[in-house]
Amino acid sequence: MKKLLMVLGVLFLIVIVGVAGLLTYVSNALPNVGPAPDIQIEQTTERIERGKYLANSVMLCTHCHSPQEKTKFTHPIDKTMLGAGGNRFGAEEGFPGNYYASNLTPANLDNWTDGEIYRAVTEGVSKDGRALFPIMPYPNYAKMNKEDIYSIIAYLRTLDPVENEVPVSESFFPMNLIINTIPMESELAEEEPDKTDPVSWGKYLVTAASCMDCHTPMEQGTPIPGMTLAGGMEFPMEDGSIVRTANITPDIKTGIGSWTEQQFVSRFKYYADSTFNFHEVAHGEFNTAMPWSMYAQMSEDELKAIYAYLRTAEPVDHLVTRFTPVVD
Repeated sequence: MKKLLMVLGVLFLIVIVGVAGLLTYVSNALPNVGPAPDIQIEQTTERIERGKYLANSVMLCTHCHSPQEKTKFTHPIDKTMLGAGGNRFGAEEGFPGNYYASNLTPANLDNWTDGEIYRAVTEGVSKDGRALFPIMPYPNYAKMNKEDIYSIIAYLRTLDPVENEVPVSESFFPMNLIINTIPMESELAEEEPDKTDPVSWGKYLVTAASCMDCHTPMEQGTPIPGMTLAGGMEFPMEDGSIVRTANITPDIKTGIGSWTEQQFVSRFKYYADSTFNFHEVAHGEFNTAMPWSMYAQMSEDELKAIYAYLRTAEPVDHLVTRFTPVVD
């Protein structure tokens, strides 16, 4: 019996030491994606214009990284604070911590190298070596064309500098450990997406726009198997009501399987008018976090390509209750 207890004691000690070592490694040695690349991106007019388009119409960097008027329809951004950050994504929205969109203007990024910004955008590691939570969808951006990422960086350098001190993001246990394991080294494609193949181009755009991130329901931060693009992710509104993302699979009954290409394009282009009324939403009335007017600036060809790709998705029979008003 004494020998058994001794053996069990040794095994327990080994486990404790092993766990402690693993925690120390995860806490201190990760993330480990290597140093930021030594790059200097030429500020060409073409790059800046491409970056402006991507950041405001496809990837919507400026939507997440600008203060939003959340009492208004579609949560329009405060254009006087373009890129200044500060939006919080917290536990009330299902996140395992409090995550703040950083200030992307030169007021904050002036002391970042192009390589440090590139590493943050594509690999999820900040200038100071911290792992970034993938609400900033760097796993998606790691699949993009390198020139498009260069264009985004070139554009960010041209933003008006806005002084806006943003709190440091924090993760709750155990995400404060798990987060360090998420960043991965990336190798972006050199070639441009094939625009002659609508499905391939659409897949690229859906990835860049991170459509799956909002339109795929999750459990504990993990996509539910078999529910890709089936909608249902909840977004709490300012008055306590809940809006849910739509099922955008080609399911006939509950998705967009009955939509024509023109109906899909028109759904976006309805919001393209620059005079669109971002009206104040009354208490208890429907609102949405979907930035329609920004996505509406995409070209019709791009929207048609997205439609073509979505038609290839697996249809999922999933009826979504789009809106649940607050109960006073």
